[in-house]
Amino acid sequence: MSSATDRDEFIAVVEDRLRGVGKLVRRSMLDALPEGEPAQWLYTPMREYPARPGKALRPALCMSAGRAFGADADDLLGLAVAIELLHNAFLVHDDIADGSEMRRGRPTLSAAYGVAAALNAGDGLAVVAGQVLRRAVRRLDRDLADLIWAEFDTMAMRTLEGQATEVGWRLDSVDNLVPEDYLNLIMHKTCWYTTIHPLRVGAIVGSGGTVELGPLVRFGFHFGAAFQIRDDLLNLVGDEETYGKEILGDLYEGKRTLPLVHLLSVADDADKTLVRQFLNLSRPQRSPEMVRTVRAMMDHYGSIAFTAEFAEGILLVAEEYFEQAFADAQPGPDLDFLRALVPYVWARWR
Repeated sequence: MSSATDRDEFIAVVEDRLRGVGKLVRRSMLDALPEGEPAQWLYTPMREYPARPGKALRPALCMSAGRAFGADADDLLGLAVAIELLHNAFLVHDDIADGSEMRRGRPTLSAAYGVAAALNAGDGLAVVAGQVLRRAVRRLDRDLADLIWAEFDTMAMRTLEGQATEVGWRLDSVDNLVPEDYLNLIMHKTCWYTTIHPLRVGAIVGSGGTVELGPLVRFGFHFGAAFQIRDDLLNLVGDEETYGKEILGDLYEGKRTLPLVHLLSVADDADKTLVRQFLNLSRPQRSPEMVRTVRAMMDHYGSIAFTAEFAEGILLVAEEYFEQAFADAQPGPDLDFLRALVPYVWARWR
């Protein structure tokens, strides 16, 4: 797609923007969080995830799309902060549901404080996200504010639907999945609140509610799907220090990621039976040796290579939809950042 020099430039453009937005939003999140008592059982745990540096992709998408369509930065910051606070609330609850041990390079809230305190902290973050959103939409006229509230309501339900589907697959030992099932899952669980929602919120504010939303959904879905698949692969091939989460954690949790879906579709009968038996176990029953065996099967059957190639195809489609989604956007650094996202993800495969 591009030379090594171009890829380095795309990485620099994207990571510089993410760092800048991350610092601003992290400071704003912490300013929005209450202090006082009970500190050690509620307010201190609530501050843990917002204080840890993350990707800041969601607020960066919201603010960049909004400014690219003409919004004032002051009208976007509160919305971006609300999105990131809600993301942190989702992370707390996801870590509890998955039994995860690491988040952003440190122990999860449930590992550090216990499940009960972590649940309260996650609920608290969701409440504060709503407070921040309420203050943010007061800057907008009533019709626009109603549109933004509706976007948040839709995003929250799509995310819950996706989370319920993923949990349901594990509860009911569903293993007859195809890539289309996986894409439908991440459309709801990941793409809607990671890419589609932030892009739509920013563009709606910037355009005064006149932007065509369909192309933004199509771009956001394809970009978000490729981004999620990249994360799935990093969980299998990355290192824990860089990844920031538990390596092979998806296998320990029995998540139906695209590599696992592919493995189940191509493995011979004996290996397929072994994988199904592995998935029917609870997380504590899945030993490191079992996990390493399933991981080795993914190499043997070409599941890692298939997944990387699949994601590259999705990225090619995302590039095509980008031009439609941002045809009416204003040239400048914000549009440059958004345009660099696809080659940025592409470069990260290398």
